[in-house]
Amino acid sequence: MVKGTPKHEAPEPFEGPVVATVVGGTIIWFALFLVQLPFYGWFDDHGHTWWLWTCLAGGGLGFIGIWHVRRRETAVKRARAGQAVGSADVPEAEPLRGPSPASPASSTD
Repeated sequence: MVKGTPKHEAPEPFEGPVVATVVGGTIIWFALFLVQLPFYGWFDDHGHTWWLWTCLAGGGLGFIGIWHVRRRETAVKRARAGQAVGSADVPEAEPLRGPSPASPASSTD
């Protein structure tokens, strides 16, 4: 057995309130930045200004995350709606068939 080969199937991905979670996290990062901003002098004196910039970066990346998860959620909903509509309106397709071995197109006489 190859190392790293899974011994069981992977579970289905968790689909929860992803947009709300990312929005909440983004709000927390910006709130932390704003709470620490009045103490910039203290952070600068003690060499901890990276705390401020980490919170600001977390908020900025959160905006990118919000954009991403909203687009993903829209695409998932669109795909599910397409499957529901497509399965009801479209008749079942016939399988593709190639030339049979006895057909004249396959003989090389």
